Amino acid sequence: MKTPGNLLGLAAWLAASLAAGWVGSRFLPGAWYEALAKPAWTPPNGVFAPVWTALYLLMGTAAWLVWRRAGFAGASAALALFVAQLALNALWSYLFFGAHRIGAALIEVLVLWAVILIVAVLFWRQTRIAGLLMLPYLIWTGFASALNLALWRMNR
Repeated sequence: MKTPGNLLGLAAWLAASLAAGWVGSRFLPGAWYEALAKPAWTPPNGVFAPVWTALYLLMGTAAWLVWRRAGFAGASAALALFVAQLALNALWSYLFFGAHRIGAALIEVLVLWAVILIVAVLFWRQTRIAGLLMLPYLIWTGFASALNLALWRMNR
């Protein structure tokens, strides 16, 4: 059922997710990133913005489904970890593109991946669709972790 509260909740979760992306986007790849040695399987720069936008929309929808089903009281751990992973997501962009700390970003993205996995499991327990909506993000972050590792190895 579409009620104003449900739609407002959806808008809020989507906004929170997209806000993490916006914060991360303040740290652009720039000349530093272009100068790095990269593996042949590095995606073109133009792939990242549309993929991340889709992922933020999927994860915001997943959080909304959990919130709608259980509320903050019924899913406090899942939703708190969801917000934590949003912060970790934005932090990675700062560490990698802002501070040029490839090694620190690698450690951070592995922590992020683990938190996303936990969130996906907790969301799955609330509603399977929410858990499934987190899987593309988990997979993409796994790929990003592998790319971060390759960049660290190639640019030490």
